[in-house]
Amino acid sequence: MVFDGLHITLRDLKRQIMDREKLRAGDCDLQITNAQTKEEYKDDEDLISKNSSVIVRRIPMVGVKSSGGKTSKTIEVALKF
Repeated sequence: MVFDGLHITLRDLKRQIMDREKLRAGDCDLQITNAQTKEEYKDDEDLISKNSSVIVRRIPMVGVKSSGGKTSKTIEVALKF
């Protein structure tokens, strides 16, 4: 993914990924983890630095049946600015 600036907030990154993957916020959430340090970003205002690699996991919302039978999906995203 390509972004302008030195950082992106966790909230903005999630929004970009949800849009790109055509996911609905009511159906799932995204778990974003730093690929090198394995640190999970939890606060929507956390800043993720440029040139970071993150692991993105789709987490189904409790009580929501996933369409297509898939319960999770993991992708790795390299952030370019």
